[in-house]
This record gives sequence, structure tokens and C-alpha cells, in this order.
Amino acid sequence: MKSNLRKNVFGYLVVALCMLSPTHGICAGGGGVVTDAGAMEGKHFDPKGKYPSSFTVDLQNGLRKTLPFDDQRDFEEAKKGFIAAPSYKQIKADAGHVAWDMGSYDYLLQGKTFDSIHPSLQRQAILNMAYGLYEVVPGKIYQVRGFDLANISFVKSNTGWIVFDPLTAKETARAALELINQKLGKRPVVAVVYSHSHGDHFGGVRGVVDEKDVKSGKVKIIAPVGFMEHAISENVYAGNAMTRRMFFQYGVLLPRSPFGHVDQSIGKNTAAGNLGLIEPNKYIYKDFETLVVDGVKMEFQNTPGTEAPAEMNTYFPDLKAFWAAENITGTIHNIYTLRGALIRDALAWSKHINTALYRYGSQAEVMFASHSWPRFGNARIQEVMRTQRDTYAYLNNEVLHNANKGVTINEIHNLYKLPKSLQSQWSAHSYHGSEEHNSRAVINRYLGYWDANPATLIPLSPKDSAPLYIEMMGGSGKILAKGKQLYEQGKYREAMEIVNKLVYGEPNNTTAKDLLADIFEQIGYQKESPSVRNSFLGAAYELRNGIPGGASPKSSGPDMIKAMTTELWLNSLAISMDSKKADGMRFVINLITPDNNEKFVVEMSNSALTNIKGQLAKKPDLTVTIKRVDLEKVMAGKATFDSLLASGLAKFDGDRKPFDQLRSTLTVFTPDFELMPGTKPAKTTPPSSIDPMQVLDHIESTGG
Repeated sequence: MKSNLRKNVFGYLVVALCMLSPTHGICAGGGGVVTDAGAMEGKHFDPKGKYPSSFTVDLQNGLRKTLPFDDQRDFEEAKKGFIAAPSYKQIKADAGHVAWDMGSYDYLLQGKTFDSIHPSLQRQAILNMAYGLYEVVPGKIYQVRGFDLANISFVKSNTGWIVFDPLTAKETARAALELINQKLGKRPVVAVVYSHSHGDHFGGVRGVVDEKDVKSGKVKIIAPVGFMEHAISENVYAGNAMTRRMFFQYGVLLPRSPFGHVDQSIGKNTAAGNLGLIEPNKYIYKDFETLVVDGVKMEFQNTPGTEAPAEMNTYFPDLKAFWAAENITGTIHNIYTLRGALIRDALAWSKHINTALYRYGSQAEVMFASHSWPRFGNARIQEVMRTQRDTYAYLNNEVLHNANKGVTINEIHNLYKLPKSLQSQWSAHSYHGSEEHNSRAVINRYLGYWDANPATLIPLSPKDSAPLYIEMMGGSGKILAKGKQLYEQGKYREAMEIVNKLVYGEPNNTTAKDLLADIFEQIGYQKESPSVRNSFLGAAYELRNGIPGGASPKSSGPDMIKAMTTELWLNSLAISMDSKKADGMRFVINLITPDNNEKFVVEMSNSALTNIKGQLAKKPDLTVTIKRVDLEKVMAGKATFDSLLASGLAKFDGDRKPFDQLRSTLTVFTPDFELMPGTKPAKTTPPSSIDPMQVLDHIESTGG
């Protein structure tokens, strides 16, 4: 029996999940339209795509023999408490398009073993197919899973529901609330808890509450200290670059297929609906703080500097239930997220888990979170807490141990490995993060990007160094021949090393780009982390097909605009300013927003745009007076300064020239620049109709 299970482990796992009932939540799927028509038949979506090589197949088969597939506890916990799945297969956005379509991943539920997917990742992808309403604590705590990247949790209070983390989109959160009210009886939402400052944990709030009830105090919205600042600021400055890089980390262009997108570690994908934000009316400031909301006692544990800059766990002492936010889920998380973000602190993360373990771990009988599935029983909870505590601690300590012996950022990913005791624990596996990029991140956090070799301190740009390599290697023909030889030997990283140089030196060499795509594809198939898999497969897709044309960027939603401070907006204008166009400009502008009593000095000098809050220049070139509520119309692209001047809602005192000069320097960023050479169309249409002073909808830090 054991050898048969190893042979077709995924068929066994899917059957085990579905055998209790043909309508079990994990078997139900969640969408009617299959994104790639050939996914169910195992056909590749790309005419140039390659199937797994014999080397990749051998690697996957070896992993199936060595990974701890006999441990079925995650599957037992993932299906526990299932109540019902909805009858529908898709969730539509208010705008009419499909916001959520989990059924496009139904190919994972066929019981097939895919050699194009790392066996551990395929297991995780099946676990994340949970879809529907689940009971976590009998009669008290419930979750709707599979409606978005995150879970939405409902705690039954005296008179209604306390909602934890209302998903990314209004439409998916609303559907989840309707489902639980339909199955368990209609109850009002009396409070919402935002566990942290990422969009998939607050963006759907307008689907569960009305803002007027929050403002009146009828509904509490509770969040950790620093929530509003970090919910907006984390992605503003490099938002366009992060959006473009997200094409790789999240596999944005990849069809949902065994050869494309299979999972996103902590859920299937992110809903494409309306993201909103209602400001909290209750903040948690202390390390530990207890509240009783509508009869439910909760102790909040602030955990800053873990998965988000502002994040908190919650313990329910009367229910012996611990909510782990996104600090303890079904994966080791990103220390460095590939779309771009500040490096996180693995040691602090470990210590916050340790605090929770010693404060709550000896009492808790249920542990649930904003992603993945709950853990049941005190021994099991302590096991998972210790495993993740130790994995983050080991990551920090082992990497720095090696760094102190001279191992560099360019070597650590080839050396770092978990001890066997952790390799055998599923909760120690790095799906959202990866051991390779997380280990490099720890060195980057403490020592920076430089490996202390002067040759790498001020290197040539790749496009400038590549021609030299091509010449010294005897030209493109020899590189292609050697690259193909290495590819056929299964030496994909060695092949990547030389063919990548050729693509940078000859970005229009289609044969070279196709070979590099083939190499990337096999590496992607072999990777456990979806972020790493998607990055290789996404790059392969663009090398073969180029960057597709798309719509111009749209403005951020009104909630995000309202939450963005004027200072943050001014800082973002300074980043969008083209310094070459600003060469020689000098001016001083006073900006006054009388309705919120704010004032700023904005100064242009030395091709730098600076601002200072709370000051006014004595002799400005121009003073701009505009209410903050009207400035938000400019930020949202609903008005321009000129239209507001014409209607009397803005006032210019002094010389208008500095304003026009500033506006002439501003760039409208679009996420269509090349990540790989030779992939951008020859002609692109600039978004000329967009006011450069408006805030564009680049990215939310969804999923961390």
C-alpha cells in the first residue's frame, strides 16, 4: 500500500478529501470557466512550451519517495468542520467581470500526478482548494475559505458577527457574508478586525459593513497601531516597479495550468474586485491588550516587524482559540518578497511566535489564521508553533553563522539547508518564501547586497558586459551549442549562466531567447515555491511571447486616495519627476489645505523636489490654496488643478510658472518595462490622457 501511495500520492490525497461527501468543500471547486482549455487534459498552453524533461521527471519521482507524504494531518484538518459550499462557481465583480474563479484550478482535483509541478507544491495546491463554509469552534467561530487569497473568519458574538480580515474585494467578502448568513441565520456585523496592513486583509470591508455605522460607533473596526500608515505607504514609492515585478512573482500572465499557475502558497490567487478601506475607530497600542466586544473576550498581541510592519495576533481565552493572523500559516513566509519590499526580520518573527507559544500555546485547543487551515488539539498547535518558530530562528542564525565565516550573499543560497528534523515537517516548508531567496535576504538585511569583492561593487550593466562575454566565448553559435548541450544534460543552471549572457548581448536573437525560456521552464517545474516557480515560468512566457499590450493604469480607488497623506503624495510626485527635465529649475511653492489645517513648502532646486510639513515660505513664488477634499479629486483623476481653478475651488497667488514647470517634469509610470531583454513591443502608446498629478493604482501589498 505504501509504494502505491508513493506512486500516485495525489490521487490518494484527493480521494481522501472527497470520499466523505461528493459535495465536500475541497471537492467543490470554485469557478465555471477553465482559464486554459487544455489544463484538464494536461496539454501545454504555449505552442513553444516544453514538457518536463527526463531529468525533471527523475527529480520529481525522487522527491515523491523522500517527502513525508505519510503525514496526512494537514488534509484531515483542512476538511474538518466543513458545512457547505455555495451553488455558484464564480463570483462576479460589480463592474461585470469575473472577480473570482476558483474552478480554473479544478485540474488539480483529478487525482493526477503532474511532473511539471514539484510534489510538495502540488500537495500544497490541493490543500488550498478548500472552498466553502467551515466551523472552527463549534457554535462560535467559522471561516469561509477559497473566496480570495485569504480566509475570512466570523466570530459569533451576542448579537452578531465579528469579522476577521474581510478579504481583498468587496464582492468576495459580501458573498462570504451572504453564505454564512444563508447557512447559519442572518446576523449583523458588529465589529471588524484587520489583523494587518496588507490589502487582502482589509480590502473587502465595504462588502460587510457600511461606513456610516463605523463613523457612528455602531460598528467597531479594530486594527494594530500603525495600520493606516503602512496600509498606504508600503507600496507608494516603488509601486510601479513592484507591480511589474509582481507579473513574475504572482505569475500574472500565466494560464492556470499544470504548466503555468498552480497556487500562490497561502491561497490560490487574489480576487479582482473592488478594493476599499474604512479607517479603524479602535487601535491596539500595547503589546497585549484585552477587549470585550459584544460579549466576546479577546486579547490582542501586537507583532510589529513580522509578516507586516503592523500586525497582531488574537487569543480568545473563553474559547481557547488562537488567531495567528499571517504569522503562522501553512508555509514559511517571505523574508524578502520577490515583487519588492523591505527585508523582514526573521529573528523578530521567531521571537513573536515564541511569545505566543509561551503565553497562549499551553492553553489553546484551536489555532486558525488568515490563510491556510486550522490546527486542532493542544499538542498539534504547540508542534506547529515550535516548528515555525525554530525555522525562522534557524534561518536567521544559520545564515549569519555562515556569513561570519565568510560566506557571501552570492553563495549562501547554494549552501543553506534546513536540518532533517525540520525537512520532515510540512509546516517548515517554504512555499511563499523559498530557502534560496530567504537566505540571501538575511545577509542583505545585515550586510547589504555587496559580497566585499571590489569587482562586484561597481559592475558593468549586464547589457554592457554581455558583448564581452559573447566575444570571449567565441560568438553566439558556440554559446548556443554549449547551452543546448548543457540543457540536454539536465544542467539547467549552468546553461542559464551562459545563455542569459547571450540574450543580454543579443536581445533580438529569438533562438537564444527560446533556449533560455526552455531552461527557465524546467527550473520552474522543479521549484517548490510558487513565487520562484512563477518567476521562472513568467520569464519564459515573456521571452517566447513578449510583453502583451494592456490598458493604461487606472487611478487608485477613493478609499486609498483618502487614506493617502498629502505629504506622501508630494513625496511620490518627487519620485515621478524627471530630473533631466528639471535641470536648472528653481522655485518655491506654498501649499495650503485649510479644511484640515495643513501647510507645506515645496521647493525645487538642484533637480530635486523637496517638501516640509508645517512650514510656509516667507517669499514663495506661488501659493496654492485648495481644500484637502478637493485635492483628493486631483489625486483620484476626477479633476485637475485647472478645472478647480476655473470653478473657484482652488486658488493660485503669485506666479503660475512654477506649477507649470513642475507639471512638465512629471512622469506617468506604466508597468510595461522589460524584465527580460528583447521582450517589449517595438511600439507602445504612452498614457498621454492621464494627469501626472493623479495617484495611479499600482499595487496593494496583497499576500505579503
